[in-house]
Amino acid sequence: MGHSAGIWDQKSEFEVVKDWNGISQVVLRSPRGASARVSLHGGQVISWRNDRGEELLFTSSKAIFKPPKAMRGGIPICFPQFGNCGSLEQHGFARNKMWSIDNDPPPLHPSDSDGKVFVDLLLSPAEEDLKCWPHCFEFRLRVSLGMNGDLAMISRIRNIDAKPFNFSFAYHTYLSVSDISEVRIEGLETLDYLDNLCQRERFTEQGDAITFESEVDRIYLGSPNIIAVIDHEKKRTFVIKKEGLPDVVVWNPWEKKSKSMTDLGDEEYKQMLCVDGAAIERQITLKPGEEWTGRLELSVVPSSYCSDDLDHFRS
Repeated sequence: MGHSAGIWDQKSEFEVVKDWNGISQVVLRSPRGASARVSLHGGQVISWRNDRGEELLFTSSKAIFKPPKAMRGGIPICFPQFGNCGSLEQHGFARNKMWSIDNDPPPLHPSDSDGKVFVDLLLSPAEEDLKCWPHCFEFRLRVSLGMNGDLAMISRIRNIDAKPFNFSFAYHTYLSVSDISEVRIEGLETLDYLDNLCQRERFTEQGDAITFESEVDRIYLGSPNIIAVIDHEKKRTFVIKKEGLPDVVVWNPWEKKSKSMTDLGDEEYKQMLCVDGAAIERQITLKPGEEWTGRLELSVVPSSYCSDDLDHFRS
């Protein structure tokens, strides 16, 4: 990552450094030692560490950190589409664009900043974006770290055009896991899902938790706003809380597909799992002047919590 002399913003408690391509990154540090790093290329969170310095997000050892390609890992933002359809590039253009630091954002609810270190970023469409997606928008993103090291992302997308537009969205979150075969997801049982490995055919989840023994690429529909990813070997649980994001994408490429991906090591699928808060099945529609908000909060707790204690987080 970048190591140049940083610019420290006293007001928001973040530091701006440059990576080896000269691209600015924002470093957030909580008082207890947790940290997050956000690249202005894509508005992408590329690192999230707990107060012991352990990396909680997966990044491929073969990741390409050079624009215009999005980096394989961290939390790329998929907007204005998820997947591959029409004239837009896969997962849209937001993750490939240069964002700017927004020094004068419109106010958020006080709870979105109290006791947190945060940075506000802004993306507006460039001329080339309007050619392939002809809609004027403002995309404001707040990335924050709580006192306890929780990572939160708040996206606000406003239609500043004269006509309505639709979009889909996902926080494409690469979680770092000890071994994919030792991981399970709780909170998606009994839900319907679209299976991308079967032309988006619709199925109903039968398991009492989701476990992994082959490639998985699914969109779970109408999901609860809190789910848990339990890593048995590390005895830790990722708790994912979300608002405005009814769907959850679950993806692991497994062995065969990993070998075909130039920016993913052949065996690295074992150390990663993507669990995305998303809005895909029903696109978001914004009339002129309307704004949509999608929130994601990630926290890590000891696995002794498990599912019985998720009610504690729901309050």
